[in-house]
Amino acid sequence: MDIVALSMVMAQNQIMDSVGVAMLDKSLEMQEMAGSEVIQLLDGAALERSVNPAIGGNIDLMI
Repeated sequence: MDIVALSMVMAQNQIMDSVGVAMLDKSLEMQEMAGSEVIQLLDGAALERSVNPAIGGNIDLMI
């Protein structure tokens, strides 16, 4: 294998690695945002439960 081809392959691999890391970083940011939204929803549910404690206390099941 000649040096030029090896250099091109290595450069392409480095670019692909950089793109993969950038995509993982963006995915992590999105997961953090989703997690904070879930926490806000849970906090809102806790507030509702403190104001009206009877809501969500029972589950009706029919078999």
